[in-house]
Amino acid sequence: LVRHVLLRKGFASGEHMVCLVINGKKLPHEKEFIERMREVGADSISLSFNMEKTNVMRILDQKKIPYHHYEYDNSQAYSGTEVADMLGQDPKVVYKTLVTVAKSKKNYVFVIPVEEELDLKKAAKAANEKSIEMLKSKELLPLTGYVHGGCSPIGMKKAFTTFLHSTAKEQEHIIFSAGKIGYQVEVAPEDLAKVVRFMFADVIK
Repeated sequence: LVRHVLLRKGFASGEHMVCLVINGKKLPHEKEFIERMREVGADSISLSFNMEKTNVMRILDQKKIPYHHYEYDNSQAYSGTEVADMLGQDPKVVYKTLVTVAKSKKNYVFVIPVEEELDLKKAAKAANEKSIEMLKSKELLPLTGYVHGGCSPIGMKKAFTTFLHSTAKEQEHIIFSAGKIGYQVEVAPEDLAKVVRFMFADVIK
């Protein structure tokens, strides 16, 4: 019945999270289980039923690229730093995917650490554009196939010129969205390069 039990401690908050991945549609005595977990100190409890692989995971599987996946509460979109904390991970290894539009009307993708902010001037310089601005949220889904909070550099509707912030060179693995709110994947930068053509660039403030 229970496929996985994941225990995490928030990197910044110190809160304890219990995540269960369950085969089936229901956990017997679910209410009693949750109450018991809270009694022993669990601050956050996540129950995932019949986890389905996201398109990003399927692409990685097809390319035979090793990865580790994470799950967290998918009831709403969280900030990148909140996701890092829920996963018990250092925010320096958790990255967010930002989609922009240049004055030329071309779109560019920037993948940067969640606790950092994109420097639009540096981004424009990296892309050899006069100026760049963030894509409007309402335009994200029709352009990429992803929603805010679940945007991944892998599996977009179209391949866009992509930049990975240079700090990723220092990391053995980075964590980013698996293309759906509540799901993240951990992949080595050199393996990411096998599915996404990107360039390293310093693009944060």
